[in-house]
Amino acid sequence: MDSQLLRAEELGIKLEIVNGLPVWEASPVMRHQIAVDRIRESIKKTETGDTNCDCFHVADIYIQFPDGSLKRPDISVYCAAPTETDEAVEDVPDAVIEIISKGYEKKDLEIGVPFYLASGVKDVVVFNPYTDEVLHFRGGEKRELTLPAEIEFECGCRCTV
Repeated sequence: MDSQLLRAEELGIKLEIVNGLPVWEASPVMRHQIAVDRIRESIKKTETGDTNCDCFHVADIYIQFPDGSLKRPDISVYCAAPTETDEAVEDVPDAVIEIISKGYEKKDLEIGVPFYLASGVKDVVVFNPYTDEVLHFRGGEKRELTLPAEIEFECGCRCTV
């Protein structure tokens, strides 16, 4: 792993590199982590979804995208578990869920959403725990949802935000 990323980690900073641009965020607060855990507990297969999809999900891992960008989604959902590695995972997730941290709204909405969609992530969900706003992006569409929001992903998984 890049030494810059390791040093940032030691300082309590989440560092990402998107299209060559370093983007940082302070380590998440408790409200953020509780939302991550609650949403991860809700991830399940849909009744009509792909029976081959395991709905494997993991929090806060480095993913190296095909263009070389490194991102750390709050929650990544895969149909099959990526190979365990001590480096960044290179498999593109089927879905990504981001929980906004105060002061970092632009990182998740203006940088993250277009990047994920352009990189092949089929579903992107952004949850703001301070406003209870839930946005679901798929293809060129954006849906605004109200809590509690049950979201079905294209891959055959669902979650409740």
